[in-house]
Amino acid sequence: MHSPHYGQAHLTIERVVESNFDDFIGLVEALAQYERLDPPDDVAKQRLMRDGLSSTPLFEAYLGRMNGKAVSYCVYFTTYSSFLAMPTLYLEDLFVLETHRRGGIGLEMFEFCMKKAVEKGCGRMEWCVLDWNEPAIRFYEKNGARRLGWVFYRLTREEMKRRVPRWVHSTRFPNSLTDTET
Repeated sequence: MHSPHYGQAHLTIERVVESNFDDFIGLVEALAQYERLDPPDDVAKQRLMRDGLSSTPLFEAYLGRMNGKAVSYCVYFTTYSSFLAMPTLYLEDLFVLETHRRGGIGLEMFEFCMKKAVEKGCGRMEWCVLDWNEPAIRFYEKNGARRLGWVFYRLTREEMKRRVPRWVHSTRFPNSLTDTET
């Protein structure tokens, strides 16, 4: 557990586990509201628990607590750079409740992620920011990040299934997408 002090307030960063999972979900829902997106439904919440809390998690998540209250969280996972030949820490989410912003919590969570990246031997850390989220853009640039000339693309699960129908039920790809998976 990581515990820096901010004046009278006390921030504690703790790993998301089963006993604090509801606090994590509450913050994920708050981020969805802020980003004007649909929050995870009950099935997605079950997948988050399975994928984040298994013995081989697909991501790591941490809560930031101020005087015992969950006020921030981060989610990250590693990818790999073929050019650096090193892992990359990909920051999926970094969120602080609006009522607790501008007090150093975001910076502490960001620095925590940088520390984790260094500990994991990562050659870099990457993330994306919604183009309208000017406060986040200013925060990251103020803290040494630079915009890249890359454009992100995405295929949804449905688009992938539609585009590769011969693979969807193939025994050649045992972990391929099926209609019964959620």
